[in-house]
Amino acid sequence: MAVHGVFLSLALCLLPGHQTLAKNEAPCQLSKWNNGFNVFMKRHISSKTPTSLDKNEWERYIRNNGGCNRPTQSFLHPNDLESVKAVCTGAGGKTYKENLCISQKPFSFVTVRSEQGTCGIRSVREETKHLILACEVLDNRCLPVHFEGNPENLKPDNNARGCQDPQMRGHAPSFKTTWPQFLFFLIIIYYVL
Repeated sequence: MAVHGVFLSLALCLLPGHQTLAKNEAPCQLSKWNNGFNVFMKRHISSKTPTSLDKNEWERYIRNNGGCNRPTQSFLHPNDLESVKAVCTGAGGKTYKENLCISQKPFSFVTVRSEQGTCGIRSVREETKHLILACEVLDNRCLPVHFEGNPENLKPDNNARGCQDPQMRGHAPSFKTTWPQFLFFLIIIYYVL
């Protein structure tokens, strides 16, 4: 009987921990991080970003906005907000991998590289690439929550499924069980029987 209690306690500890730290297996699933879109906006789309490629302006901006701990940062133009959000839909993005979507069209953005922790700017350059974004559902809408680098300048696979807002899907959501959930259910069944 004591062994059953140990297994039950272990399962209960593993299950919540896994759910909190896990990222979604596919785009446009319910987000486990309620503030993801707001953080994405703060980090990547701001009307306060410099309009030039001047290193001193970017250093001031990054220093004043708490980005010194991130050695590579990319900033999109605020006028592109609706197009950026559209990457998380079938009209604007294709499924890439895991919870990532890749834009069907390229975007121009500024990438700033700095010395981590010092805010010392190594380079500021404008790039034009397809965006790779993590897309998750918040407030019943699939939105970007993370900007993934695209160092190999990847393009979308035309045969890939489009990223889909759950309201546009037309099919029931899939329910996949993770290994801790499966283990939890097995232990409960064993304990009950």
